[in-house]
Amino acid sequence: MRGGALPPALLCAALGFALGFAPAKIRPYGVAVLILAALAASFVKTPLAWQDGVFLGCWASVALAAASVHLPKGMGPRLALALSLNCGIWVGAVIATAGKQTDLIKALPCVLVCIPAAWAVGKGWGVAAKVMASWLIAVSILAASLPLVPTPGYKPDHME
Repeated sequence: MRGGALPPALLCAALGFALGFAPAKIRPYGVAVLILAALAASFVKTPLAWQDGVFLGCWASVALAAASVHLPKGMGPRLALALSLNCGIWVGAVIATAGKQTDLIKALPCVLVCIPAAWAVGKGWGVAAKVMASWLIAVSILAASLPLVPTPGYKPDHME
């Protein structure tokens, strides 16, 4: 789960589920903040040595964005924009560190999951979006912990 468009796409999807619980008038601004921050951050050159930290930040942001769907009073405008900015920075950082600029084209549309999520929330079926967001939390925890735990086949061992 390193490189390419998958980690940024999962982060955009997590933000999309979170924006589904945000006020309707703030959703377009949240998407715009995500796109602008991701574009700006994707042009910042980061050292290869920062790759582990960038991916850890990405997965932590996936968990944070996905967990925000469980806020008791929903998400206010300030939190929605702050979360969009955070996600955009990490999306751009992952692209700058381990991806290509074209990966942004693949990842950013995943934030549009906010449309069906908002529809489900409006119909009183917000639990469906919460379940999907919870799966993203599980994926992010597993992806973040994999490099930290010695797993056979993941890193070279003494037998090679």
